[in-house]
Amino acid sequence: MKNPTKLSALVAVSAFALLTGCGPGDSKTSPATPATGAPGKVKIGFIVKQPEEPWFQLEWKFAQQAADANHFELVKIGAVDGEKALAAIDNLAAQQAQGFVICTPDTKLGPAIAAKAKASNLKLLTVDDQFLGADGKPMADVHHLGISARNIGHMVGKALDAEMKKRGWNAADTALCVMTFDELDTARERTEGATEAIVAAGFAKGKIFKAAQKTSDVPGAFDAANILLTQNSGVKHWLLCGMNDSAVMGAVRAMEGRGLTAENIAGIGINGSDDCLSEFKKAKPTGFFASVLLSAKRHGQETSEMMFKWISTGVEPAKATYTDGVLITRETYQAILKEQGL
Repeated sequence: MKNPTKLSALVAVSAFALLTGCGPGDSKTSPATPATGAPGKVKIGFIVKQPEEPWFQLEWKFAQQAADANHFELVKIGAVDGEKALAAIDNLAAQQAQGFVICTPDTKLGPAIAAKAKASNLKLLTVDDQFLGADGKPMADVHHLGISARNIGHMVGKALDAEMKKRGWNAADTALCVMTFDELDTARERTEGATEAIVAAGFAKGKIFKAAQKTSDVPGAFDAANILLTQNSGVKHWLLCGMNDSAVMGAVRAMEGRGLTAENIAGIGINGSDDCLSEFKKAKPTGFFASVLLSAKRHGQETSEMMFKWISTGVEPAKATYTDGVLITRETYQAILKEQGL
């Protein structure tokens, strides 16, 4: 953060506003009368922490589609740190917006952002990352649409089990490599969900091996997988999962370096990233078998529509809404991307 003193002052003022109940009326349930010059005109902000990232570009794209379909004005703001996030709320208030959707750059700023939103009479909906309160726990009183990391992990585990059985692999010479990065709760939820599901399907716990990544990128996964492979050189068939596509791709590359091929590897990533799609486009299949494509469309379009209805009709969204994803392979990805508007 570029100006800690200024940010501390903003946080203190915002927290005081929350405690003293500043801000006219109850912003949660009452339809807002737009304060713009045009009667009935709704203006909604959409603040993201990494505006250059493809995921957030897609969220903005689908949010704009919602705005076009429902005839409201969308204000897109990038806020890469806490100071910019708080300033963005002031910006929206000055523009006489009635609410905003935010993926915060710092979940610990939740109380300050909620206080500032209330003081400015702005309805608030978080997307992707849930606010944390002063106690470090999720702020359940703030409306949120996020990804169900454990459910996505369950999808991966079930799909790995199905693929193993489809290929007719013998359980005795098949193992599961789990690329872990437990420093991130979301990553841990995903990999734990995958192992839960495959064990529930009958896979032996003793055949599950974890490889801890030091970094969350392809090189970090490559290094971690190499260590695990050295320790377990006798495995004939490998199932493979991790927190994202990069984790699985790094491990696949490590396995390929030891002579294993797509006939011996079935890896399933998460995200449906550009790297994943590049893998699917290769002329010859690799061990990167599939990925769970997350729904940027729902996160952009659905949150914006929720906010619009809340503002224009007083219909309050659910406190918590969670999305999962859809499995894509080299055979299905093109049709599914088309269905998803990608």
